[in-house]
Amino acid sequence: MHRYLLIIYCLVSCQTVSESEKQIITAPLLNLEQANRLAALPLNCLQQEYPNKLSQTLTDSNSLATPGALHPAFYGCFDWHSSVHGHWMLVRLLKAFPTMDRAEEARSKLRSNITAANILTELAYFQRQEEKSFERTYGWAWLLKLAEELKTWDDPLGQELWNNLNPLIDLTISRYLEFLPKLRYPIRVGEHTNTAFGLTFAWDYAIVIGHQELQELIRNRAIDFFQEDRQCPISWEPSGYDFLSPCLQEIDIMRRVLDQDTFDAWIADFMPELQQTSFVLSPAEVSDRSDGKLVHLDGVNFSRAWCLYGVTRTLPAYQHLVDIAHSHVNHSLSNIIDGGYEGEHWLASFALYSLFEGQRPAN
Repeated sequence: MHRYLLIIYCLVSCQTVSESEKQIITAPLLNLEQANRLAALPLNCLQQEYPNKLSQTLTDSNSLATPGALHPAFYGCFDWHSSVHGHWMLVRLLKAFPTMDRAEEARSKLRSNITAANILTELAYFQRQEEKSFERTYGWAWLLKLAEELKTWDDPLGQELWNNLNPLIDLTISRYLEFLPKLRYPIRVGEHTNTAFGLTFAWDYAIVIGHQELQELIRNRAIDFFQEDRQCPISWEPSGYDFLSPCLQEIDIMRRVLDQDTFDAWIADFMPELQQTSFVLSPAEVSDRSDGKLVHLDGVNFSRAWCLYGVTRTLPAYQHLVDIAHSHVNHSLSNIIDGGYEGEHWLASFALYSLFEGQRPAN
């Protein structure tokens, strides 16, 4: 990958600019130094119980318990899903940088949290009658992304943790198989319930383990939901609390489930402006990183980037989008360690995923 790439800066998204208005920036790099910096965030919060947002349905006083009692594996980092992708992040970093500074601490915390007993307690929570929709589908997707990372980790610890996690993996897959046929309309928002995002990581895990039923269901549902979509209004994005791009997340799942030629034709109708080398998409601006909702916009910069990287790997003619992806990562990467727990507890995972996607080879 070229280290120096052209990027277009613009005050308004989706405008064209002249050659003289382009600036040169350095492509974001993921090296050992960056890995050490990012790893510190999940390491500092995976076993931090408070503050905590449980998102729990109470049927009576007996439902009340501490986060650690309810979720002994995934109680840290403010909420359940952030804890899950914090665990994913440590596994991903250990695979890529096994000699990072706090590697042994990371291994110890993973082993301590993802035990067979802890996962059975997590499973019991999911099986409560009133929690059928708990973490649907955002947390489900990250659970399967963690499972994928463990399954593909060539390390005895990876196999041990994947085995421990298996009861919850199986339940999550069964929840997808039960829920997706019932979902008549996709959810097109920029936050947790976004349907396209909920399908992407589940698809990746289904591919890794060869789960044909889940693959076929995701492919069929994605086509049902999105095949006829045209002219997605990216200029309407982002909404004030977005950490996902509704338009780009839709592209991210469709490039997975369609063959290359069909995807090429589909994206040309869905977002024709992406074909233009003059296309501009400005990074989202965060006004207050101490606000847990407003800081979501750092997340949308990272998730936009990983979606754009995916397009460029799938369709070589869209290489000009790499510039825009790099600009989004660079815009927010330096801001995720600022002493604010509102962003610290989850943004490093988004940053890391975008960095890894930016370094992946073409499909």
